Amino acid sequence: MTELNQDLFEIEIADDSESEHISAPQYSYWRSVFRRFFSSKLAIFMMILSGIVILLAIFQPMISGYDPNVTPNINRPEMKYIRPNATYWFGTDDVGNSLFDAVWKGTATSLFISFMATAITTVLGVAVGMWWGFSKRVDTVMIEVYNIVSNIPATLIAMILVYAIGGGVWQLIFALSVTSWVSTAYFIRVQVMIIRDREYNLASRCLGTPTWKIITHNILPYLVSVIMTSISRDVPSFISYEVFLSFIGVGLGQQYASLGRMIQQYSPYMTSTPYLFWIPVAISALISVSLYIVGQTLADASDPRTHMI
Repeated sequence: MTELNQDLFEIEIADDSESEHISAPQYSYWRSVFRRFFSSKLAIFMMILSGIVILLAIFQPMISGYDPNVTPNINRPEMKYIRPNATYWFGTDDVGNSLFDAVWKGTATSLFISFMATAITTVLGVAVGMWWGFSKRVDTVMIEVYNIVSNIPATLIAMILVYAIGGGVWQLIFALSVTSWVSTAYFIRVQVMIIRDREYNLASRCLGTPTWKIITHNILPYLVSVIMTSISRDVPSFISYEVFLSFIGVGLGQQYASLGRMIQQYSPYMTSTPYLFWIPVAISALISVSLYIVGQTLADASDPRTHMI
C-alpha cells in the first residue's frame, strides 16, 4: 500500500466544550423592537410629523411670546381677519393676533395636559393593577371600586370635578386622571392574572421568591406591549377630552390658551372665516391620529410574539 503523505493532512484536536455552545444568533429585545418599529414607513412618517408638532409647541411660544390675555393689535382693525398668506401662515384672528402663534401656544397646553394625565394614569394603574392581580384582599376592594367607577361616564366625573374645584391646568389634569387610572389598573390586573399561574411563576413561589420580585422580574417584562398599548390609547384620548371639555366651556378658564378653548372661541366663525375654526381642529386631529399610530406601532413592535421568524 502507498504510504500517506503527512504534508497533506493536519491533526485536529477535538474540543468537547464546543458541543455546549448554541449556534443561534445573538438576540437583543430592544434592538428587535426598534427594528420592527422602523420597518413601518407609516409609523416613521407619523413619528416625524408628531415630533415636528411637539417641537413647534415647545419652542414657538418661547419665540413669539404669545400671551392669550394680551391683545396688542386690538386698536389696529386693519390686522383683523387676514387670511393665511406668506406673512401670516395661519392668518389673524378677530383682534388681529397671529393665529399661528395662538395655535402653538394652545397645542403646548393641550399636550402638557395629555402627557401629565397619561403619566399619572399609567403609573398608578400599573402599580395598583400589579398588586390587584396578586392579592385577593385588594381584589375584593378594587373590584367594587371598578364596578362603581366604570358605570359612571368619565366625562361626567371630569365635568363635576372641574365645576367643584375650578378651571385650570392642574385642576383639569386631576379631573381627567382621578378615575381613569382605575380602568388601566383593571386592564393590567387581567393581564397579571393570565401570567401569574404559569409554571415558572408557580416554581418561583414554591422556592420562596418574594411577590414583588416575581412581579418585577417575571411579569412586568411581559407587559411592556400591553402598557404601550394603554399609553397609545390614553394620550389621544386625553387630548380629545381636553378639547371637548374646553369646547363646552368646562375645562380651562378664559386666561388659558388650548386647542379646545380656541375651537370653542372660534366656533361662531365656522362659516364667515372658517380658517379660524378649522385650523385648530385640524391640528388637534393631526396630533391625536399621529400619536395613536406611533404608539400602537410601538406597542405591536414591543410584543415578543412579533419577533418570531
